[in-house]
Amino acid sequence: MPTLKYLLIIFLSGFIISCGSNSGKKKIDFVITTNAEKGNINKNKTLELSLINKKNHAIDSVIYTLGKKRVSEKTELTNVKLGKQPIEAKVYFDDNLQVITSAITILNDKAPKIFTYEIINEYPHDITSYTQGLEFYNGFLYESTGQYSESKLRKLDYKTGKVLKNINLADEYFGEGLTILNNKVFQLTWRKGTGFVYSVDTLEKLSSFKYGNSKEGWGLCNHNNVIYKSDGTEKIWMLNPETLVEEDYIQVCTNKGKISQINEMEWIDGKIYTNRYQKNGVAIINPENGAVIGVIDFSPLKELVTQHPKLDVLNGIAYNPETKSIFVTGKRWDKLFEVKIIE
Repeated sequence: MPTLKYLLIIFLSGFIISCGSNSGKKKIDFVITTNAEKGNINKNKTLELSLINKKNHAIDSVIYTLGKKRVSEKTELTNVKLGKQPIEAKVYFDDNLQVITSAITILNDKAPKIFTYEIINEYPHDITSYTQGLEFYNGFLYESTGQYSESKLRKLDYKTGKVLKNINLADEYFGEGLTILNNKVFQLTWRKGTGFVYSVDTLEKLSSFKYGNSKEGWGLCNHNNVIYKSDGTEKIWMLNPETLVEEDYIQVCTNKGKISQINEMEWIDGKIYTNRYQKNGVAIINPENGAVIGVIDFSPLKELVTQHPKLDVLNGIAYNPETKSIFVTGKRWDKLFEVKIIE
């Protein structure tokens, strides 16, 4: 009489063979083809879609979608988001349905304009601050700084550099960008997947929140009750300010390709101005579709600050609505520059 162990082995072996006999890839009889060159196509071009019918099925109908929008076999790419976009074809044939997927990358149709700047004023800045976020609110400058065991949140008198309030983060957190909305300061941390919310007046910590599909925290800005968040990739996420859930995103692109390492951000006159990590410049982004419409070269500013071993790149951009001017600084820079942008 077989033992219980022996019967169990026979049962499991049969189960494994049964599962294996039902496995295998789903049969796909169609392939989506496009006129995108190497998968890329520029905005305002006409996207052409077609199918390779591997087995010459009699096709009844095909429904195409680009992103979440239904499109035809020839579609002009106006009013579209840039970046990698999914294509889906629902193919009806012989009383069957197959859903085929592919993707293209939509790039901008124009090269970015080149801007320069004029220095209006210079103000003192803490040379030890590894600046990650910068924003004005009611005439005061708020700053978030990084590095483990050094990260902090500050409220400053920007004209004198005097620290009016200071909160140190726990040593395990690397501080990142900030933004201020509805009398609250929202601050990111880098790789902990956690952000903090503070009272704008007292800097008392009110709560914390977790990231969603964005794995890291880099930069923040806000407009019209929407918080924009960068995560070091080409994506800028749109967050609900109440739930802090990531509800949508744009992808930052020029006419040549996607732009990653989007860092500190600021909303200025309907556009997002952003630093790029390890770059001494600022990109101007259309928040509707992710297009880089302008680039500002701030490289010469780094030569105007005190040179020292820990000096790092430009980072930190803030718009002061009282002076209607832009302020920029950098990581461990001893100056804050008020500038005027010139095309």
